[in-house]
Amino acid sequence: MIRARIENVVASTTLGVELDLPSIALSLDGAEYEPARFPGLIYRLKQPKTAILLFHSGKAVCTGGKSWKEVDDTIRTVSALIRRGGQRILMHPKIQIQNIVATSDLGSEVNLNLVAVTLGLDRVEYEPEQFPGLVCRLQEPRVVVLLFGSGRLVCTGARRPSDVLRAVQKITKELEDSDLLHRERSPTEPVRDRSSRSPRPSAAIPASTSPDDALSPEASVPPVVA
Repeated sequence: MIRARIENVVASTTLGVELDLPSIALSLDGAEYEPARFPGLIYRLKQPKTAILLFHSGKAVCTGGKSWKEVDDTIRTVSALIRRGGQRILMHPKIQIQNIVATSDLGSEVNLNLVAVTLGLDRVEYEPEQFPGLVCRLQEPRVVVLLFGSGRLVCTGARRPSDVLRAVQKITKELEDSDLLHRERSPTEPVRDRSSRSPRPSAAIPASTSPDDALSPEASVPPVVA
């Protein structure tokens, strides 16, 4: 059984009007707004544990959510606080997913040198002196997979949960067909083995926070299991 866990859903929306960020910063307790360093306002929620970036243009980006519901709850909560502060914004802004970052475990250590040769240098990037993981760019689904020698992987760039699962299944099948994957343990859902020294997903390839590359959302974003 192949398991993948969603670590971060980045979504964007447009609140419909220009935002008075200085005024919002005063009304939102704990808001971070330093226009000399960053043009947007940053507001972090404790429940769900997410962050939202607000821009003067009216665009907003939510990051840190692990499901569509957490994204929706975050934007609804912040929108209500903005209205309470006296600003008029759209009642039902359209939320669009930009990127889903997920992790998985293939259940076996892999020889990245052999993987690089087998998959082809036209498809992968592997420079262990610069980065410990192998970077594989898939065309279908159009995602980036970071594969580590421990068998852990990070999938980023996905537009829907099904993309994550298809990417993991595709990589797994290619490795098995090439006799490069010999499972030594049952694949586990969490991918937080510090001993593998694999970087956190956000450190490897940061999720985009640009509000201009929005994608249509699915109805929900649950953990995905084959």
